[in-house]
Amino acid sequence: MDGPIQRRQDSKESSDTSPAETGKAKSTPADDAANTAAPTKAAETKTPEATTGAKSGTQKTKSAASKTSTVDARLPPGGVNMITPSALAQTSYYKVGDYVTFAWNYTSLSIKPSKVDVFVSCQANSATYPILNNGSFEPTANVVWDTKPEASGTAPLLTETYTLIIHDASKDITAIPQAGHLGAYNQFQFGMYTPQPYTPLDKWKCATCSGALSSMDQQALKFMLGMCMITILSFTWFAGGFGALF
Repeated sequence: MDGPIQRRQDSKESSDTSPAETGKAKSTPADDAANTAAPTKAAETKTPEATTGAKSGTQKTKSAASKTSTVDARLPPGGVNMITPSALAQTSYYKVGDYVTFAWNYTSLSIKPSKVDVFVSCQANSATYPILNNGSFEPTANVVWDTKPEASGTAPLLTETYTLIIHDASKDITAIPQAGHLGAYNQFQFGMYTPQPYTPLDKWKCATCSGALSSMDQQALKFMLGMCMITILSFTWFAGGFGALF
């Protein structure tokens, strides 16, 4: 009885083993080494892409550096040549309330500014009057200044001397001029005047006419004329008496 029972248990244990487990192949040490090396090769495959990106970034940097222009330090700074009014003309005067036109071109300019500021300065009232802010650069430029008080929006224009200032908008007006770059131009001066109100002819007085002199001025003028007459008569009498002696 003991023998058959033992054989039945053995057959049961062998039937419990699943076909999947039976057909599953065992991994060898060579297979484990191959599986471990696979991610490493994938990582190594990405390395050339990163290297290519680094090289392309370096090439872009070199390309940007090659576009940077160098200017000979011995060259003069860029300047302005006035066209309207002409730099050779005498001092120009403009009436407050009129439109004033300025035109110019540039000289000795190796590096062109992207934007330009134009304004007028008056030393008498320490005021500035903007004409053009961040204007586009043009080889030959011109601006029209409306001098009406409501147009300027700043301090009233005086009967004074003014200075036209043109400079690179990206730099401060007090910046030291660099070779080939536009420096602050402030060499052109002009005058502004305010017209006087209309005065009727019967109320107008000539400042240089005798009728416009006060009583004190008239007395001073009479005294000067009297002294001149006394000097002339005294010299004549002295000269006549001196001639009689000879």
